[in-house]
Amino acid sequence: MAPITVALAGDTMLGRGVAEQLSEAPEAATLLSDELRAVLAGADLVVLNLECCVSDRGEHWPAPGKPFFFRAPPAAADVLAELGVDCVTVANNHALDFGFDALSDTRALLERAGVRAVGAGPDVTAAREFAVLEAAGTRLAVIGVTDHPEDFAATADRPGVALADLRHGVPGWLTALVARAAAEADAVLVTPHWGPNMTPGPPHYVRDAAPVLLEAGATLVAGHSAHVFHGVGGRVVHDMGDFVDDYAIDAVLRNDLGLLFLATLDGTAPSRVRPVRLEAVPLFLDYCRTTAAHGAQWEWIRDRFTRACAAFGTTVAVEGERLVIEWA
Repeated sequence: MAPITVALAGDTMLGRGVAEQLSEAPEAATLLSDELRAVLAGADLVVLNLECCVSDRGEHWPAPGKPFFFRAPPAAADVLAELGVDCVTVANNHALDFGFDALSDTRALLERAGVRAVGAGPDVTAAREFAVLEAAGTRLAVIGVTDHPEDFAATADRPGVALADLRHGVPGWLTALVARAAAEADAVLVTPHWGPNMTPGPPHYVRDAAPVLLEAGATLVAGHSAHVFHGVGGRVVHDMGDFVDDYAIDAVLRNDLGLLFLATLDGTAPSRVRPVRLEAVPLFLDYCRTTAAHGAQWEWIRDRFTRACAAFGTTVAVEGERLVIEWA
């Protein structure tokens, strides 16, 4: 098996202002610059967190105090396919923003567009199922879970998300799922929506959960939820930050500056497929559209990412415009 590159992106919110833009111009150029679309096109596989439902149906989820409801137009599914997205996780706190019908539409529209979806479904068994992607002879299993909110959880007879209460440890069903995926595929990507919003680093229970997932058989863990990127420790990207949105900007945490990750998985060795290299492409999240970061923005991202990774004992090198981590 030849080495493959997997592009990994964090919270991709295609509702609200982004939805308005897509309704007027449902095409990949609406969301990403030429430079970033070329980066995705160069990857063998593309996986991201879809932070909204995709539908033109539904009503606001009846949760007292819930402030945000995100819904993208049906055309968004085709735009994701145009970008080369192979799989999305919908295990997050916006999958049921417009109820069960909108979740059903999301899965159906993505499937019709050729984009796999994990992390939510018509019942708990379907919500917890992994997808297997293939590139250059390598089979990559993708698992999506979220640690919030509890009222979105799928049950035996109700649609919803794959909920894993990581605050009380990694549940046995999740470690068993990772082990089963590892037995059926060459590599396993676990992509959890974990931790609170707008934090500079992962909480203790996220740090504790990550090595458990690796021990269970995960090849790579790539998380999201904080809306800002966190450091990389071992084979764990604790938070990838945001990829596309229309969010207000925090002047300190700078959630308008992010990273797109490119993980190289080596399948040429006789042993199991393993990650050998991680490249991070600095991003500038403008209103409803993302471009590559340059100049002072690039320097801010470099400095923050270098410090965040150093806290986990990880060294970041600079190669051209990219930030690089080599895995032994």
